[in-house]
Amino acid sequence: MFSVCVNIRNAMEKIISMKGALILLLALIAVSSASWAEDGSRLKLATTTSLYDTKLLDTMDQKFRDECGVRVDSVSGGTGIAIQYGERGDVDLIIIHDKARELKFINDGQGLQRRCFAYNYFYIVSPKDDPAGVVGLNATQAFAKIREEGLKNPDKVKFVSRGDKSGTHTKEQSLWKGAGFNYSSINNSANRWYLEAGTGMGATLVMANEKSAYTLTDMSTFMAYKGNLSLVPLIQGGNDLLNVYVAIAVNPDKHPGVSYTLANKFINFLVSDEGQALIANFGREKYGQPLFFAARGNCTKIGCSEGECTLLTNVSCSDANSATAA
Repeated sequence: MFSVCVNIRNAMEKIISMKGALILLLALIAVSSASWAEDGSRLKLATTTSLYDTKLLDTMDQKFRDECGVRVDSVSGGTGIAIQYGERGDVDLIIIHDKARELKFINDGQGLQRRCFAYNYFYIVSPKDDPAGVVGLNATQAFAKIREEGLKNPDKVKFVSRGDKSGTHTKEQSLWKGAGFNYSSINNSANRWYLEAGTGMGATLVMANEKSAYTLTDMSTFMAYKGNLSLVPLIQGGNDLLNVYVAIAVNPDKHPGVSYTLANKFINFLVSDEGQALIANFGREKYGQPLFFAARGNCTKIGCSEGECTLLTNVSCSDANSATAA
């Protein structure tokens, strides 16, 4: 091992003399990656933007790495993109929040069972003056009123959609349907009041803020960004705005290259006592309230079975190596 280190050092010295600091930086990244390949395992994970933007995933990753010696390589882009990665077998695990597409992913043989580990709620947020006058309405009533007032005065009443096939975008479409409108009639170039961001939740909130517009957001991302926003949550809570986060291991029978063992390790951590406590307290100190709620003890409330909230919750990292999907 010592001789390897000496060789690496000598190589670095040559690199410095020939190419300079930039190449040194790239070489150090490569050495770091090689070190992980030799000394630790890697879990490939595709996730929603809310877990990434709020830094919850970073916190979970670091704790998991410290305890289990597994590095997590994450890609964030919303539920639609996460599913695409899973369908190609590019990742071992997906974390999403769209029950219909979760079940389809599993029924198509792409993934193993759903594991519910956290939830929160969607918010309908607005400029403080609430130009469409939706305060006091429920979610679908609010959407109908935003449309009505937007058609009347598109310069004053606007709605910004994520427009990116994310779980939040799917929830938005279901609310338009619940309000009695076909989404194609809403997402129409003739509707100047309706704008598509085509990007993640944080950037969508920024755009809505700049446009003084309404938007649908998950609670956690709004809390993380609200210090830089003038938007306020007008409608929150209730079953129609429930937002459940689910982890699904990619099926190794469909994609032989994936590691469902590592995926199950991480799922075990998410639903363990320690993981659930971490989720339940995340953000409390900084924001005065948690950004997510633990699924444990709330499975029926959030539409999950008890089996979907548990998986070898008290096993150690070494024991988890032998875990298979239930």
